[in-house]
Amino acid sequence: MGIFTRRSSQNTATAAAPAAAVATLDVDPALAALTGDYTIDAAHSSIGFTVRHAMVTNVRGAFTDHEGLLHLDGTDPARSTATIDVKTASVDTGIADRDGHLRGADFFDAETFPLMSFRSTGAAALGGDTYRITGDLTIKDVTRPLSIDLEFNGSATDVYGNQRVGFEGSAQILRSDWGLTWNAALEAGGVMVSDKVKLTFDISAVKQA
Repeated sequence: MGIFTRRSSQNTATAAAPAAAVATLDVDPALAALTGDYTIDAAHSSIGFTVRHAMVTNVRGAFTDHEGLLHLDGTDPARSTATIDVKTASVDTGIADRDGHLRGADFFDAETFPLMSFRSTGAAALGGDTYRITGDLTIKDVTRPLSIDLEFNGSATDVYGNQRVGFEGSAQILRSDWGLTWNAALEAGGVMVSDKVKLTFDISAVKQA
């Protein structure tokens, strides 16, 4: 059962009213208990990306410095929100020279634009444990809409008594939509770096006291 799922129950009308079954919405107490504000645990979360390199292989990387807040509504997904800030200088693909290029003016220009951010504007249940959160993604000085499909992985109380929830999901963007247009032509045709980028999210968040 999903985090935002509601159960339908039947209530019998009183004797004074016509004898008919009236459907009402009952909120699952276990799900309603998840309602609250959560802080993303960066040590147990990852924000990554995959992009095609030289037309033949994928390069994977991540942003190692990020923070965010979630508000979950266990009775109504539309009232859930998310804010995430990522330090662009924390980009890590495992190759120092490539990371330096990504931090520079050809790509993120991390000195001028140290943060990229996501601010949600809406959320919806898609069925089962799958949800879609929509919002605005800002990279450098460009803000454009982004939709992220997420799967709710469950909730648990950790060994320190913290209540945690987990989500994983992905989105696909064209980096040129955010002004990240640098490229190099290949001798045999095609380009060095694909315009299409897959973003991945693996989020663990702790409920605030």
